[in-house]
Amino acid sequence: MPHADPHHIVPFASASARSEADLLADEARYCSFGDTVHYTEPPKIFARCEGSYMYDRAGLPYLDLQMWYSACNFGYANPRLNAALKHQIDTLPQVASQYLHVEKIELAKIIAQDAERKFGLPGRVHFNVGGAQAVEDSLKLVRNFKGGKSLMMAYEGGYHGRTLGASAITSSYRYRRRYGHFGDRAMFLPFPYHFRGPKGMSKEEYGEQLVREFARLFETEYYGVWDPKAGECEYAALYVEPLQGTGGYVLPPKNYFAGIKKVLDEHGMLMVVDEIQMGFYRTGKLWGIEHFGVKPDVIVFGKALTNGLNPLSGLWAREELINPKQFPPGSTHSTFNANPLGTAVGLETMRMLAETDYEAMVSASGAHFLAGLRDLQKRHPEVGDVDGLGLALRAEICEADGFTPSKKLVDRMVDIGLAGDLDHNGKKIGLVLDIGGYYKNVITFAPSLHISGAEIDLAMSLLDQLLTRAKRSL
Repeated sequence: MPHADPHHIVPFASASARSEADLLADEARYCSFGDTVHYTEPPKIFARCEGSYMYDRAGLPYLDLQMWYSACNFGYANPRLNAALKHQIDTLPQVASQYLHVEKIELAKIIAQDAERKFGLPGRVHFNVGGAQAVEDSLKLVRNFKGGKSLMMAYEGGYHGRTLGASAITSSYRYRRRYGHFGDRAMFLPFPYHFRGPKGMSKEEYGEQLVREFARLFETEYYGVWDPKAGECEYAALYVEPLQGTGGYVLPPKNYFAGIKKVLDEHGMLMVVDEIQMGFYRTGKLWGIEHFGVKPDVIVFGKALTNGLNPLSGLWAREELINPKQFPPGSTHSTFNANPLGTAVGLETMRMLAETDYEAMVSASGAHFLAGLRDLQKRHPEVGDVDGLGLALRAEICEADGFTPSKKLVDRMVDIGLAGDLDHNGKKIGLVLDIGGYYKNVITFAPSLHISGAEIDLAMSLLDQLLTRAKRSL
């Protein structure tokens, strides 16, 4: 009998025929844990998805209220966007990025023209793969424009990615702790988190106070950021999320960013707006920053542009920063940036957005969802705060005092939801939630923008069950 060739790849059995236990054993043995987070033990394996639902290997449905961290704004397996991807696979699935294809040009044009209409600023679009990579490109763009200045400002609670540059402007030290510093860490400003801010102030008053505190940094050289004799700031840009994502979908007061942008403009700093989670109508507008009446210098986007079908991201920047003389060919590059599969889906996404009144649809669904959360808050004192903009919503889970963060309670809710043992009309169903916030006690809701009223009502029923069961089990 011949000896086995050690270089031959052993045939593998169909995954559908393998037991869950065997698959999880192989995951524990062969998969890096560095690229995932196991929210429950054992980790959940899903088999398919459609609309607002994920399905496990037994076919049990799970209503998903986070849609892959807002990457799938338009529902899982959206037929129109899936069809665009399939068509592109059959026409031009691959082309090297030094050559052109129609979809890249048309997609960039639509995004740039939309920004010029809204902000009155001509600009250009630069593509990459993944949100963190687009953030890295924005850092290069800003540092290039500001003569190599490497210092940035960002926010406490802010998240911009885990690559080396992006983690330097992400507030959580744990993303940097084991890797040292390859660049300058940002100066982190307090975000107007009114629920946990000073008592006795309205949301707007708190925002105004924080703007005054920011402006104070530029009053004298002794606050460490400004040289009044040279009229020059040591920092190049402020990185902003219109609503904090990982920080817990914290919604700032309407007056806040306008005040901040005025100070930035007066002192030659740029505003870079990270729309990776909030872009593409998550908040009821194409860009979340549109709600706040400011003109950004750079917008970074990703995730929902392709509804999760392709890791396409990018940035829009005003012409002064990104024209070919200022930012020439080869300034930053990736093999797969602007790939035809991603740009084809992105182009179809923008066409779909133009043909449907997503602003009205998302605003109506968001109001329905927020009303349901407020009703839950009345019946469960552990729901300490609810808020939202469009279909980006939050529920802060606390102790019975309605304020002290309760990570234990919210973790139990996640476990129960993923156990697939909730009741809906006598049948079993699961619920997929995402947890964020400064104290990891905030449920951040990012449901499909196509979620129905009946599905929102179902979500409230399931959340009520979760809260009731979780409290009894602790």
